Amino acid sequence: MNKIYRVNMTDLTTSVEDCPAEWAGLGGRGLTSAIVAAEVPPACHPLGPNNKLVFSPGLLTGTPAANSGRLSAGAKSPLTGTIKESNAGGSAAQLFARLDIKALIIEGQPTEDAWYKLALSKDGVKIEKETALVGKGNFAVVEAVQAQKGKKTGVISIGPAGEWRMKAANISVMDPDGKLRSHGRGGLGAVMGAKKIKYITVDGEGAPAVKIADPEKFKTAARTFAKALLDHPVSGEGLPTYGTNILINVLNEAGGLPTKNFRYGQFEGHDKISGETMHDIITERGGKTKHGCHAGCIIQCSQEYVDASGVYVTSGFEYETIWGFGANCCIDNLDHIAEADHLMDDIGIDSIESAVIMGVAMEAGILPWGDGPGVNRLLREEIGKGTPLGRILGNGAAEVGVAYGLTRVPVVKGQGIPAYDPRSVKGIGITYATSTMGADHTAGYSVATNILKVGGDVDPLKKEGQVELSRNLQIATAAVDSTGLCLFVAFPVLDIPEALTAIVEMLNARFGLSLTGDDVTALGTSILKTEHAFNQAAGFTNAHDRLPEFFATEPVPPHNVVWDFTDAEIDEFWNF
Repeated sequence: MNKIYRVNMTDLTTSVEDCPAEWAGLGGRGLTSAIVAAEVPPACHPLGPNNKLVFSPGLLTGTPAANSGRLSAGAKSPLTGTIKESNAGGSAAQLFARLDIKALIIEGQPTEDAWYKLALSKDGVKIEKETALVGKGNFAVVEAVQAQKGKKTGVISIGPAGEWRMKAANISVMDPDGKLRSHGRGGLGAVMGAKKIKYITVDGEGAPAVKIADPEKFKTAARTFAKALLDHPVSGEGLPTYGTNILINVLNEAGGLPTKNFRYGQFEGHDKISGETMHDIITERGGKTKHGCHAGCIIQCSQEYVDASGVYVTSGFEYETIWGFGANCCIDNLDHIAEADHLMDDIGIDSIESAVIMGVAMEAGILPWGDGPGVNRLLREEIGKGTPLGRILGNGAAEVGVAYGLTRVPVVKGQGIPAYDPRSVKGIGITYATSTMGADHTAGYSVATNILKVGGDVDPLKKEGQVELSRNLQIATAAVDSTGLCLFVAFPVLDIPEALTAIVEMLNARFGLSLTGDDVTALGTSILKTEHAFNQAAGFTNAHDRLPEFFATEPVPPHNVVWDFTDAEIDEFWNF
């Protein structure tokens, strides 16, 4: 991948550049963060002309490697004010790779009040005005593009939330079945909306296969890697059978399932929304219990959830979404939560941030606890129509808390805390506090070792070893996010030595290199330091690496533990 596609929305020009030498060894998160750090003024307004939106496929994307179809998107986040990278499945990443696109950089801002679409192909990138689909939801965009260009064209789009530049807006990516995956968290949909781009198409017609320097060596390593994915009990058994929602019962048993806006660690209605129950409902109704978010996925942790009549409702029905609208909001009806997931896909708003938003909204008395139909009404009639209340809600949990004068607002750096209570899963609390992108469980998934006992065993209720655990996982995750591999490959990588070796060997065979495991670790370290330096230049200090104070004063049942890390202990994270 040697081409940089650059789009200037101020003068509506495009260019194709050779990749500079300093970016040649980067991809995915490594490249998006490098470009944002190099070209975006850290103090700029995230919705202004000086921010840039960058897309980049991973280093292994487009190859036969299993689970390598992830696309990274990066910018300065309007939700947190920090640097941001988000990666998603779907079809676009592999088309980028086949088109030899190292990165797409969108800069500037139109001077007139008009909307545009971008068309990527082997001939370059074109900017065209768009009128017909402005104001439409993401499903209408996908349907229209498929009708015009066929089902093999990739689609990247924003819904109304992105058009209105709501801070919780996401960017949607069409998957191989015409459904949606999301660049969630951080409000990147608002950045795309500020650039006045409604959607991007990616046409791979005439594009060759991705070149591999040593095909036989790659094939051998890829086979070893795929075997490790299938042999591991999490990626080979648990996730394919029950999806990520297998974690509802696991976290409830561990006392780490945040309930009623983080008041409790267990939810009485957990079994009604569990992965096991969801699996049975999907099976009884004739939906799909296994589904991949991109071509080449062998974990198949996604699914297609259908209603009582067998009609499609949503896919990629994830644990964090079900936790957030379930336990966090005290809703025990999966159909209500599935409807919310569908609405959020169409509106184009992050499902984790929205779940935390609704918990804070219930805290404020906007809705009673457990009101599933009420949640969907707010999504449809308020956020989906951009009403004044909808715009407050759509700008994130932190702003809802400010608007209603609340102190119980579970956010870090303005981003909602996800589905694991940091008092009873202390490793993930360190990740929430120190992540370069606000509260983000994927940045360093300490739950793996704290709860699932993958990669070792660190007691989730004790402080010992948590800072080191989170640091090591954040470094490893930054590297994985640069390869284009799904985050869930981390499970076998942590437990099966051959899995990490296979990744290194695939990189070597792909590019004709001689990397070692230490080189991969060094890449992750470099990425974190680049992101941290950007945030510091944007005005962030160690004082921002903190959890809301109620975690330190309110013991969470059933273990009745508090967040008890000192500032000095948290700050030790960055000593590497």
